[in-house]
Parts: sequence; C-alpha cells; structure tokens
Amino acid sequence: MSYFFACLVAYCVSLVTSTAGVSGAFLLLPFQVSVLGLVGPAVTPTNLLFNVVAAPSGIYRYLREGRMVWPLAIVIAVGTVPGVVLGALVRITLLPDPRNFKLFVGIVLLLLGVRLGLSVLGGRPAPGSATDSFLVRAARLGLRRLEYEFQGVRHSIPTAKLALLAVAVGVVGGIYGVGGGAIMAPILVSMGHLPIHSIAGATLLATFLTSLSGISFFAFSAGLLAQPALMPDWWLGLSLGIGGLLGMYSGARLQRRLPARAIEAVLALATTGLALSYVVGYLR
Repeated sequence: MSYFFACLVAYCVSLVTSTAGVSGAFLLLPFQVSVLGLVGPAVTPTNLLFNVVAAPSGIYRYLREGRMVWPLAIVIAVGTVPGVVLGALVRITLLPDPRNFKLFVGIVLLLLGVRLGLSVLGGRPAPGSATDSFLVRAARLGLRRLEYEFQGVRHSIPTAKLALLAVAVGVVGGIYGVGGGAIMAPILVSMGHLPIHSIAGATLLATFLTSLSGISFFAFSAGLLAQPALMPDWWLGLSLGIGGLLGMYSGARLQRRLPARAIEAVLALATTGLALSYVVGYLR
C-alpha cells in the first residue's frame, strides 16, 4: 500500500471534519476496511492511533484561539474514557467477525448522518454572528448544569445528562475506534443546542484522551491474550496520523471562516452515504 496515499487521504478528511470538532476517524475506518482491505480487530486500534497522533495539532490551535471549554472537555473525557475501554472489550469478544463489524459501522454512521441532517434542515440559526468574538468566557461546571458564554450568549447543558451521554458514546466509540468525539459533537449541537464553533476544541481533546486509553487497552490485551492481531498497524496508523496532524491544524484555523450549517451539511452527506453503502452491502 502507499503510505503517502493514506497520509493524503487523512489530511483531506481531517481538514474538513476537524472544523466540527471531529477527528475524521469515523471516515477513515471505512477507508481502511474498503480501500486498504483491513478487516480484522487491528483496524480499531489503528484508528485510535490515528486520533492520538493527529488530534494534538487541532487541540493546540483551539487552545491558542481561546476556544477550549474546559468543563465540557472534562465531563466528556470522564465519561468516555471508561466507556471506550468497555467498548474495546466488546469489540474483541463479541464483534470479531468482519461482516458483522461492517454492519455495526454502517448503523453507527447512519444514526450519526441522520442526526446531522436533521440538525441542518430543522435547526435554528446559531446565536451570535461571524463578527462576534470567538473566545469562550465564564465557563463553569456545577452539579446541575455546565455553563459558558460564547459570542455574547449564555449556553448550558445538564451535567448529569452530559455525563450519561458521554459513557454511552464512549462504549460505541470504543467498538468503532473513533474515541467517541465523532458521535458526541453532533449530539451536543442537535440535542444540546450548543454552537458548533464553541465545542470543537473540547470534543477533540476528549477524543484524544479516550483514544489514548483505548489503544492502551488493546495493546495490553494483545500481550495478555497472546493475540498479535489486536495490535495496531503502527506504520499505517502513523501515516494516517501525520496526515491528520496537518489536516486538523489547517481545519482548526479555517473553522471561524466557515458557517456552521455548511460544516454540518458536509458531514451529514458524507456520513449518510458511507452508512448506506455498508448497510446495503451487508444485506446483499
């Protein structure tokens, strides 16, 4: 295979998806399965390795611009870290068959695509305007609600609800190999009514932390169970990660110049199309 080609694909995918706080791993997993022919359990930790290598550049850029909602990142990470470990265990024990795993990937992508599509078609315009400051201000985490100010508007979400969603998303993300951020971002936008420009840094940071936990679990399990197939493809993961590293930094820089609806529409179309291809392929 061409590692340069994998790097280029990862750059293009991450350039687009990082604007929404998504690493791009949810699109790169189908690329590895369908284009590169990687269908074993190792595809999941390889995808997590991509997140670990690629995410820091986007996180750095959002930090530099003052757009990191720390309380949001903490709650998501606390919920998704144990969830992603449980999801990785389910992937190893219950979903080792490539065909069943492909159907699972299709279902997750379809749910994600529908949610994004509904948000684009029926969502209310985001508060604030492109001329307002993009700094996150007065972020506070309480027992009942998480609150912060963005573009002159106060936003909040129930803390308990966010924590439970994070655990559930972590389980799915651990099975799928995306760390959970790809699923959490559209949920926060469509169900939590949080502006997409404000959550990207937090979801990328949570993706990085949960992916690090997930890949550590896979590496530990590979040694404990004497199953080398559970180890990631290091060269492929690094090639994808380098492309993602450059793409995420570029995407984070571009994000403030892009309208929220355009970002959500691109993700919805790409995700739904891939989902339908997998589900239809499984049923044939």
